[in-house]
Amino acid sequence: MKGKVLSVLRALAFVVVALALCGVVFELAGFSAPLMFQSIADGAFTSPNALMKSLRWAMPLLITACGVLVSFRCGYFNVGAQGQFYLGAIGATVAVEALNGAPPALVVPVAIASGMVGGALWAAWPGFLRIRWGTDEVITTLMGNFLAGLLLVYLTSGPLKDPSGTGQVTASRPVALGYRIATSVGVSPTIIALTLATLVLVWLLVNRTAFGVLSSLAGRNPVMIVWQGAKLSSLGLSAFLVSGALAGLAGAIELLGPNGRLVSGFLPGHGFTAVLIALVAGLSVTGVAVVSMFFGGLAAASLYLPVIAGLPAAAIDVINAAIALFITARTFPLPAALLERLPARRPAP
Repeated sequence: MKGKVLSVLRALAFVVVALALCGVVFELAGFSAPLMFQSIADGAFTSPNALMKSLRWAMPLLITACGVLVSFRCGYFNVGAQGQFYLGAIGATVAVEALNGAPPALVVPVAIASGMVGGALWAAWPGFLRIRWGTDEVITTLMGNFLAGLLLVYLTSGPLKDPSGTGQVTASRPVALGYRIATSVGVSPTIIALTLATLVLVWLLVNRTAFGVLSSLAGRNPVMIVWQGAKLSSLGLSAFLVSGALAGLAGAIELLGPNGRLVSGFLPGHGFTAVLIALVAGLSVTGVAVVSMFFGGLAAASLYLPVIAGLPAAAIDVINAAIALFITARTFPLPAALLERLPARRPAP
């Protein structure tokens, strides 16, 4: 436990260094570093309703990062959370369209379940390719992100297009108010309950089940798993499915909650930020909860950067990239299977 706390503290120290570096870069570019930090503080902590704004972005990130954590701990570098997030939103949209007119008590659970199934299926094929033929999951999951983005464009400009749209943006029909689980604010008892339930269930899965223990061991020493008689292929595929299902859940929540409809290319950096959160948190579930609030605050601060510091909102992407550079460049206690990206195959299950 002490080691995990120290790991998270070290990661947060690197985050501080990355923020300081960004301050220097923006200062040299003619912007004010103090105003940049003031914008981040106002957007994340001190402005009215800052907590609500940070929670709005933190909760879907937390859910997706929990899924990333599961696959990473098992030794599989699943970076396809963005595509799985999109498929979750698509699955929820299809369910809402198919059940339009049915009671919300039926439509909402079915839409959420459909989103989870969509995300899980989109994670299943890279997982199968990795386990069956040793295909590098980094490449296939990245490809999956682009394919999902193209599928989203096709659906929102074709079969699911809102016929009353202006044409300025391709989107589906808005979700009926009766099926929404939150307003555009993005914070509601339902979303909070789903987020807390995800956090608790993933913590139990990782720390209190045979799957959690074996998957963690598989990430560190896959040979030992084979010696123990466990099926490495089953563990790996299960990790991919859980990871995709949670990203799909986040997509369904975004669709039924603050977004309210399927929009082409929405939240393009969501999945990659979730990967970064899992890394900064040291693959700890409790760490993910803390770090998600921090990155949720950064996302909320993007609205304040242009007003206070004169920086474009995309400056948050620069800050995230700097954090990713420092986190991934240092020596990090990740599973050996993630650190040793060698061409050698895993032992046969």
